[in-house]
Amino acid sequence: MHKLRQMNPLEHLTALPSPVSISIWWNGGSILGLLLGLQIVTGLFLSMHYTADLVNTFSSVIHIVRDTPGGWLFRNFHANGASLFFVFIYLHMARGLYYQSYITQPRTWMIGVTIFIVSMATAFLGYVLPWGQMSFWGATVITNLLSAIPYLGPSIVEWVWGGFSVGQSTLNRFFSLHFILPFLIGGLSALHVILLHEKGSTSPIGDLNHVSKTPFHPYYSWKDLVGFLVLAIVIVLLGFFYPTVLGDPENFIPANPMVTPVHIQPEWYFLFAYAILRSIPSKLGGVVALAMSVAIFYFLPLATNKLATPAAFTPPYQVTFWFFIVFFILLTWLGACPIEEPYMSLAVPLTFIYFLWFILFISVPALWKKLIS
Repeated sequence: MHKLRQMNPLEHLTALPSPVSISIWWNGGSILGLLLGLQIVTGLFLSMHYTADLVNTFSSVIHIVRDTPGGWLFRNFHANGASLFFVFIYLHMARGLYYQSYITQPRTWMIGVTIFIVSMATAFLGYVLPWGQMSFWGATVITNLLSAIPYLGPSIVEWVWGGFSVGQSTLNRFFSLHFILPFLIGGLSALHVILLHEKGSTSPIGDLNHVSKTPFHPYYSWKDLVGFLVLAIVIVLLGFFYPTVLGDPENFIPANPMVTPVHIQPEWYFLFAYAILRSIPSKLGGVVALAMSVAIFYFLPLATNKLATPAAFTPPYQVTFWFFIVFFILLTWLGACPIEEPYMSLAVPLTFIYFLWFILFISVPALWKKLIS
């Protein structure tokens, strides 16, 4: 460990002891780094032609796509890159849950959860910027949730808006924050990697012993290149052939405060939390549940038995994990459904199970160890 810390940054990467048994699922972090770089670069070029002005904002996006050389490509890559970023961040977190990274690397895990939350905020701010119908009404609905905070709620909402409704001031500050936050994500990602390299990656059996490890380069660096190639193929297919498949048709209509969309919903990667919000009749209760649906990941390293059996040797743990994946997908689907029966009734038990699952997830490995010992 002492020798590892004395290396220069390049050697720190190439000579990093990596488990010989890790699979393709460990590629997620490097792919997320590549996607973050893509988002920053494409966002920088888009910001040169974007106009944060209520009158011209929607037209400026059209101008980027139609008139700016290569603008359509940068716009397509940026919009679809956000969706791909969340695809891989969910895969990365799922891998960490399955192989119990929150036990072996608690500080790294908690920084990762922070990156996830900041990424959600950045994506929400970016979704508002095109100033289409869903952008405007999504911003209105989500920011209005802050009014549920006792006593201070209405004042906080007005402060966020910069007025008495979503308007010019809101757009200005959302654009500024959306531009700045990716650099914060980059800094947190660097800290995430530094903390990870203190102990090295865990293996599927939860082993941190450096005896059974191999240098990162060339074996895993070439594996990462394969992942980058697959990602490039996917993003080129989306950018050139299916640029709008992950978007909402309502957002191709200019924002109109006088016409409410039939069904207001966020982007697909927020739908699980949106379904949890809608399942609780109380506004304050829904907001608390929405916040806890993400913040609960912080508590896994604090509440977990560190002597628990690794997932590879705990069949009930594996079954519990895949049940969570099913619940997550169902909540995402329900978040996209209209606010009517039977969807509203289905979301209530799934919300309860979502939070109950974390208690079971923490308890199962320890119980299994007692059972087989």
